[in-house]
Amino acid sequence: MKIVFASNNKNKFREIKELIGSGLELLNLNDIGCYEEIPEPFSTIEENALAKARYVYKNYGLDSFADDTALEAESLGGRPGVYSARYASLFSGKEFSSAENRNEANIIKLLEELQGAANRRARFRTVIYLILRGREIMFEGIVNGTITEEKRGHKGFGYDPVFIPDGYNKTFAQMSLAEKNIISHRAKAFNKLAQYLRKQEH
Repeated sequence: MKIVFASNNKNKFREIKELIGSGLELLNLNDIGCYEEIPEPFSTIEENALAKARYVYKNYGLDSFADDTALEAESLGGRPGVYSARYASLFSGKEFSSAENRNEANIIKLLEELQGAANRRARFRTVIYLILRGREIMFEGIVNGTITEEKRGHKGFGYDPVFIPDGYNKTFAQMSLAEKNIISHRAKAFNKLAQYLRKQEH
């Protein structure tokens, strides 16, 4: 079975390849000659993930899946939500020169908005949409936790330095990748996808 992960994120690609195993040929966007930026214009992560998977299925005729992730803070009404990756840009109108600069600006904006907030509860949510033989299937992974008042740790990416998952006393950025992958939202969603794909091989 051949399937396309509608992403060029090397870390995500390596992670899902390990979960799926060797019985399936996993391709990324570069592998199929897709170099254009796939639009993500929608107001929910479900719609964005499905749009990316549909883009590959429609234009390349290959089974595919795509993911999208949001950080949702309770006291902010679920923000940054679908805009998590470009949260700071929405308010400043500024485009950042690197992912590191963008991540740092996003964290600063989030902490500013939560300054003095009694409720710092939040959750990370990943949605994956798979299109297999024309059928569309959704998988979801959620991890609940709290937002710190300052950054802690230097591992991970995105909002990892300010998110402490429930049951732990350290942020995702203070965990090893192996430790994070046991409990993270993305790992939960990818594991559900991997289990489903392994069943399809038999």
